[in-house]
Amino acid sequence: MAADTHWKRKTVLFLSSQTISLFGSMLVQYAISWHITLETLSGFMMTLTIICGFVPSFIISPFAGVWADRYSRKMLIVLSDSMIAVATLFLAILFMAGFDSIWLLFVASAVRSLGSGIQNPAVGAILPSIVPEDRLAKVNGANSSIQSLTTLLSPIVSAVLISFASMEAIFFIDVITAAIAIFILMFLLEIPTHEKALKKENLGYFEDMLEGLRYIRKNSYIKVMFIFCGLYFVLGTPMFFLTPLQVGRSFGDDVWRLTAIEITFFLGMSAGGFIMAAWGGFKNRHHTMILSNFVIAICTLALGIVPNFWIYLFFMTLIGVASPIFNTPFTVLLQEKVEQNYLGRVFGVMNMLSGSIMPLSMLFYGPIADIVRIEYLLVVTGSLLLVHSYFMLKNRVLAEAGKPMQRQAAN
Repeated sequence: MAADTHWKRKTVLFLSSQTISLFGSMLVQYAISWHITLETLSGFMMTLTIICGFVPSFIISPFAGVWADRYSRKMLIVLSDSMIAVATLFLAILFMAGFDSIWLLFVASAVRSLGSGIQNPAVGAILPSIVPEDRLAKVNGANSSIQSLTTLLSPIVSAVLISFASMEAIFFIDVITAAIAIFILMFLLEIPTHEKALKKENLGYFEDMLEGLRYIRKNSYIKVMFIFCGLYFVLGTPMFFLTPLQVGRSFGDDVWRLTAIEITFFLGMSAGGFIMAAWGGFKNRHHTMILSNFVIAICTLALGIVPNFWIYLFFMTLIGVASPIFNTPFTVLLQEKVEQNYLGRVFGVMNMLSGSIMPLSMLFYGPIADIVRIEYLLVVTGSLLLVHSYFMLKNRVLAEAGKPMQRQAAN
C-alpha cells in the first residue's frame, strides 16, 4: 500500500505520461489503418493489418508479465515507448525518402504491437505502488474516463490530420508525444522498484512464467474471476464486433450511423469513468461488477429487439457507461489481491486473454452472422449474460473477495 504523501503528484504525472503516449500512438494507428484501407480497398490487406496489430502483442504478453515482475516497471515502459518511437521515426524517414511501401506499415504495426504488449502489464502493475489502496478505485475510474476520451478524440483528430497532412508528419507527432512521455517518466517521476526486481533471479524465464501460472491456479479468486471474464468476452463479442454490421443491415449503411454508435459508446465509457472516479463503487466491489454485468446484459438483449435507431443509441450509450463500472473494480481487486511480485505476470495473462478471446470468438460468430440475423445473436448472448450475472452473484469466492474487511485483512 502506498504511503507516500506526494502520491497525487506522482499519479497525475504517471497518468499524464500514459495519456500523452496513448494519444500519439492511436493517432498513428488510425492513420496507418485508414491509409492501408484507402490505398488498397482490400479486405485481405485489412485482415493483415489486424493480425499485425494483434498477434505480436498476444505472443509477447506472457513474457512481458515476467519482465514486469523481474525488472523496473518504469524502465520497461520507457524502453517500450522508446522502441515504438524509434520504429515510427525510422518509418517517417523512409516515407520522406520516398519509400512508402504498404508492407512497411505492416512491419511498423507489428513493432507497435510488441511495444504495447510489453508496456501494458507494467502499467497495470505500477499504480498500486504509488496510489493508496483506498484511492485505487477512484484513480482507476479517472484513468478509464481519460482513456475513453482519448479513444474518442484520436480518430477524429487523425481524420482531420490525414486530410491535409502527410503520413510522415503524423508519424512525427507520435515521436514527439513518446518523447514527452519518456521525459516525464525519466526526469519528473520517481517510482519505487518492487521487491522481486531488486533480487538476483535464479529461475529461467519459462520457470518464472510457470510460477506465475501456478500462482493464478492456486489463487481461488483470480482463477474464478478469469473464468467469468473469459465467458464475458465470449458472450460480449457480438455486441462489441457485430453491432456496426447490424446497424448497416437493419437501420441503413450511412456513415453517420456507424460514427454515431462509436461516439455514443465512448462518450458513455467516459461518463462511466467519471462516475467511478466520483463514486468509487459499492463497499463490496463484487456488487459493483454485478450491477455493470447486469446492465450490459439487459442492454445487449435490447439491441436485438429495439426497432428505432435513436433508442438503439441510448442502449449503446448505457453499455459504454456500464463498461468502466465493471473494469474498474475488477482491475482494483487484482491490484489489491495479487502480491506485488506477481502483478506483472497476472496482468500479462489477463492482457493475453482479453486481447485474444474476442478475435477468436469471431471465428465462430462471423460465419454465423452471415446465416442468421445479428439481432438473434444479441438476444441469445444477452440472455446468457443475464445467466452469467446470476452465477457471478451467487459465487461465494467472488463475494468474499469483494468484501471491505477481506481486503483490509489481506494487506
